[in-house]
Amino acid sequence: MKGIVVQFRRGRKTIHERHYLLDLGLTTRDEAKKMAGKEVIWKSSAGKEIKGKISGAHGNKGLVRAIFEKGLPGQAVTTEVEVR
Repeated sequence: MKGIVVQFRRGRKTIHERHYLLDLGLTTRDEAKKMAGKEVIWKSSAGKEIKGKISGAHGNKGLVRAIFEKGLPGQAVTTEVEVR
């Protein structure tokens, strides 16, 4: 399954560098909750892979939160990830 990196997980004045919001094409919170625990892989154009894990749903529209082992670069926003 493919998804898109939407944004850093953030508050008004703080950004969580390893936490990201992903859009996997889901429409409800219940569908997003079922994805919790699955592995996520982001691949750079140079071929490096950064792995992460879906931690839960974010909001009611089907977005999910993912925590990566290392922070993704800023260029990762709007790029694809692979869910396994």
